[in-house]
Amino acid sequence: MEIVDPSFDYEQRGLQYSSQRRTDPRIAAYIQDALGSAKTVLNVGAGTGSYEPDDRFVISVEPSATMRQLRQAMNRSPALIAKADHLPFDDNSFDASMALLTVHHWPDIAKGLKEMQRVSKGAVIVMTFDPDSLNTFWNSNYFPQLIEVEKARYPNVSTLKQLLGGKCEIIPVPIPLDCVDGFQEAYYGRPEEFLKPEVRKAQSAWGFLPRGLEEEYVQAFSTELKSGEWDRKYGQYRSVPFFNGALRLIVFKN
Repeated sequence: MEIVDPSFDYEQRGLQYSSQRRTDPRIAAYIQDALGSAKTVLNVGAGTGSYEPDDRFVISVEPSATMRQLRQAMNRSPALIAKADHLPFDDNSFDASMALLTVHHWPDIAKGLKEMQRVSKGAVIVMTFDPDSLNTFWNSNYFPQLIEVEKARYPNVSTLKQLLGGKCEIIPVPIPLDCVDGFQEAYYGRPEEFLKPEVRKAQSAWGFLPRGLEEEYVQAFSTELKSGEWDRKYGQYRSVPFFNGALRLIVFKN
């Protein structure tokens, strides 16, 4: 599947993000560790501010007015209006920079990553999903075109590593059963959550499906859950404390 424009219309569809996409402390610990001793941090494509550390000086950039307004409603510091491929900062302005679940929205990923390296004295951290590992999650059997959308949008980890210059650590991030950051894999053991419109609206891939397909998928999935068929196939996931899926942290250090 080819996605002509990978960006998501957050102005129209992003209003559910602040209630569904929140900082999960278990995932945040990986980011904190990757930041090391950095005291000043740039958050690129910051959205509503999930995973911004409270114990460091953070500057955020976010092009979406809706996301910036949601930040204010959540009493987070205002974000500057800027895009990844043109960061309004001098060279080496920050100890580290991070881009968390955002690079798949960027029209020019290579330029965005180079900009992050330019303004950072130390680590450049990218949290993303590995498209080659998306089929490890059972939803590929229920929402196949949704997964094809994700595979088309997410850059390969090897590509990101090459764009960053090769000197990267690739860290698989396990997802907890009660994860409060509502991306798709967060619900590996809570399948009923996919029946909620507010959950799906906070997962951008649904916005790329052909008209009517989302409703078709949800209706068929609801039937599978009610009949007990999902539990027969995958019910063991309801009690698995962590899921090793496609979530990755890519850490480049100068």
